[in-house]
Amino acid sequence: MNQIDQNGQNGQNDRIDSRLLDGPGPFLLVPDTVLLPEGPADGFAVVVTGGTFGAVGPAEVIARTHPGLDPVRLPGHLLMPGFVDAHHHLTQSFGAALAFGEPSEIFRRVWEPLEGALDEESAYVAAKLAAFESLRGGFTTVADAGTRAHVDADVIASATRDAGIRCVLGRVCSDTGSEAPSVLASAEKHLARYEGDPLVHPSLAVPTPESATARTLAHTARLAAEAGATVQIHVNEHLAGVERSLVRHGLRPLEYLHHAGALGPQLVAAHATLLTPREVTLLADTGTAVAYNPVASAWKGNAVAPAGTMAERGIRFGLGTDGTRGDGFRLADAAEFAQRLAYGLATGDSSCGAGWTWLGRAGHGGAEALGLGARTGAVAEGLAADFLLVDVSGPELALSWDLPWELVRRGNRDLITAVFTAGRLRLWQGLPTQWDGPALVRRAAGLARAAVARANVTRAHPTSTAARERSGAR
Repeated sequence: MNQIDQNGQNGQNDRIDSRLLDGPGPFLLVPDTVLLPEGPADGFAVVVTGGTFGAVGPAEVIARTHPGLDPVRLPGHLLMPGFVDAHHHLTQSFGAALAFGEPSEIFRRVWEPLEGALDEESAYVAAKLAAFESLRGGFTTVADAGTRAHVDADVIASATRDAGIRCVLGRVCSDTGSEAPSVLASAEKHLARYEGDPLVHPSLAVPTPESATARTLAHTARLAAEAGATVQIHVNEHLAGVERSLVRHGLRPLEYLHHAGALGPQLVAAHATLLTPREVTLLADTGTAVAYNPVASAWKGNAVAPAGTMAERGIRFGLGTDGTRGDGFRLADAAEFAQRLAYGLATGDSSCGAGWTWLGRAGHGGAEALGLGARTGAVAEGLAADFLLVDVSGPELALSWDLPWELVRRGNRDLITAVFTAGRLRLWQGLPTQWDGPALVRRAAGLARAAVARANVTRAHPTSTAARERSGAR
């Protein structure tokens, strides 16, 4: 284990010896509170063994039924499921503020050139950097929607494994017709490649519906369904994309996917912000899942997905960052806040699903949308031990009357003491326990400058500093 600061900043963390948590287990953990699927439970304990939750229940019962385990007491802490990022682009982490203040559909001007400038080393570092930020924000699972970098997908898999995060790894399946056989053969190999991998779960990805022929859309859907995997597609995200689909096919993007036979439980429709009532019904009737990306809507979108309506209609959906910022608490807050602004204010809905809706969608809801609901996303016996230890002793949460609401409205990544994935301690007080996080950041800074210099990135607006200077000149 790296030499890291063992002293907490608030008087609670220094009561916990992180060395007692570092190793394969088994562990008997006794926090103040455990966040169960049905809500917070005081006086509960969990047993972590073999990478899973071996037992969850009242602390006295768990201690009595596991007499060979010494309890590790975690005063002032909540044990809760790790967050699930249902939509990410791991190899875009070098871009960061290049996309800030830009209009929609920046993938052509920023992301494609930037990812195209990555080599194997820079793609690995970019993905690991994104995974590091995600872990710091409490995410234990990320869904990568496929990279356009000219590298083998295993480069991204290696980066996430080395970082210690669970990854739903997309492989881009784009074609213009003639490439369809080779694209589908590669898709089959990708789905088989990670069978049995404890942290990497293969997925297929089509950037947008027009990126593939109807035949390929249908075949990728079939391949994913047969493999118990997912297909990730950006759907109805921007006005320009909807218009292109209408001109080309006479159908809106989601309607076209339905026409091609691509809708179904295997599809994760990323964004789905511009939906007609009929399209909401299509999602519900076909069992299609959605990745709701509220921060992306605020930063570069044309609309906010009707997530409250989706919840009411029984549509599976999780929350995604779209690579914007890696903080699970702030993502849950943005999910509720966006619904309030877009829909709640107009209808007088002062609850907008309450805190539990968005906290649940940030965890188990995201796992279900990605096809991992039977594996992770909740603190429950038999599921993977992907969880957080959150300090609830400070001014933000200590006086809580409604912990789910407090976590959504007042939680942030600074409150996360520890992050566990597959039962292993991955981060302690924001730093990796098995590798050098600050060294990775330094390495990424140099590689990012070189990659951006090589890429033909085109921005529609100047930087904020240049914009300020122009404003002053006027």
